[in-house]
Amino acid sequence: MELELLPLVGAGPLRLGMSPQEARDAVQEWGLLRVASGDPEPGQILLKHDASGLNVMLGFTKGALSGVELFRFLEEDSDVRVLLDGLDVFRTPSVDLFEQLAERGHEITENDLGFDELPALKVILANQSSYEYPVDEDGDPLYYDYVRLADRI
Repeated sequence: MELELLPLVGAGPLRLGMSPQEARDAVQEWGLLRVASGDPEPGQILLKHDASGLNVMLGFTKGALSGVELFRFLEEDSDVRVLLDGLDVFRTPSVDLFEQLAERGHEITENDLGFDELPALKVILANQSSYEYPVDEDGDPLYYDYVRLADRI
């Protein structure tokens, strides 16, 4: 599965501004994620990629998709790629991804709260999981395990 993040637009077939039903229809048509929420007028819809453990949370404000949050897959050998500007967000070491995005001209601000922000793109990247993801020799996470794109941050 490949999911392209399109800052200020959406992720994969999901577009910021969609209604909950349009989002459900897009997910259903795409066929790679399972909708785990049944509320007809949700504030959030949880999507799951069962084979990998990737979770996607859709956030709605006033009935329109306003944010997409992705939580890194749990199965390391899964065939899942989440791309931002052609870079694999969850498989490129976070230090390298940070540098490569900066080299491509994206302003990145580091935050003491534990996340990195690309303010012009309305994207947040973070290492905040309690899951057993790969770590470096110091015990720090190797990869980002969370990404959020939104219409505003």
